[in-house]
Amino acid sequence: MQTEVGPVRIQVPRDRAGSFAPRIVPKHVRRLDGFNEAILSLYAKGLTTGEISAHLADVYDADVSRELISRVTDSVVDEMEAWRQRPLDRIYPVVFIDALVMKIRQGQVANRPVYVVVGISLDGERDVLGMWAGTGGEGAKQWAGYLTELRNRGVEDVFMVCSDGLKGMTDAIEQVWPQAVHQQCVVHLVLASLRYTNRKDWQKITPALREIYTAPTVAAAEARFEAFATEFGDQYPAVIRLWRTSWPQFVPFLDYDHEVRKVLYTTNIIESLNARFRQAARRRGHFPTEQAAMKVLYLVVQQKRRGGGSITGRVYGWAKALNALILAYGDRIAI
Repeated sequence: MQTEVGPVRIQVPRDRAGSFAPRIVPKHVRRLDGFNEAILSLYAKGLTTGEISAHLADVYDADVSRELISRVTDSVVDEMEAWRQRPLDRIYPVVFIDALVMKIRQGQVANRPVYVVVGISLDGERDVLGMWAGTGGEGAKQWAGYLTELRNRGVEDVFMVCSDGLKGMTDAIEQVWPQAVHQQCVVHLVLASLRYTNRKDWQKITPALREIYTAPTVAAAEARFEAFATEFGDQYPAVIRLWRTSWPQFVPFLDYDHEVRKVLYTTNIIESLNARFRQAARRRGHFPTEQAAMKVLYLVVQQKRRGGGSITGRVYGWAKALNALILAYGDRIAI
């Protein structure tokens, strides 16, 4: 038997009629569940099948072929497909959407976008609602199709959708959830602003932008932005144009206090998930198939970390955020 502590030899009792059925180690089983879990954990951490085989040989003195490791990892495919089609809650107060690029072979290796949606339920639980491997660049049309799939799986209403500043995203969101508010991710907006400026001016521009998105009210933010435009408009007109264009999607979170804003104003929750995805993909260089890529991402999502930091779990300080959302959207919440 291959186990977490190495190979173990066992003797299985038998009878003439063949009616004896072991419970701890079922008939014909050569690996205990813990051993399979070790393989899946290493796979989710970014090791290739060859590296896992070498690791098991070093640590457990177990001769495990790459083909066997592939069969173990393939065992999660049906589970992954069931997870991707599972029913969802009727309401998610906040949803975060983003995309990352992965190298996947399609005849030849190509950059493919992977679309990710993370939602926060009424109970304050984070959950990855969906993941899809796209075929082209990140676009609002593709997002409309994926968001529609979420609606078909039971998501009837979303209060706020936080995303980057992709053109057409507001229309795509309203097409699926007409009452949803599109919140521009402030972190993306600031980073986009800095791309239009000289690095030597960042020490002046960054604090000035912080004054805008930490303003106590929308009116105060508008006043601070006009002051910013007066100071930097002649030097960086592209930054001013970017903020004016994004303003309707930037201001919704300013209606809430500081604790609620921390939940609403940035896609950091999903950026953290994307960082783990990239870490798992980095050592492979590229994936041989779309299924291989999605399999790794699914295992990353399901991986539990000791001491916290898991993808799923309760949002800290959610009770205060929920109370604020109930005041704003109480007629749409059934408690």
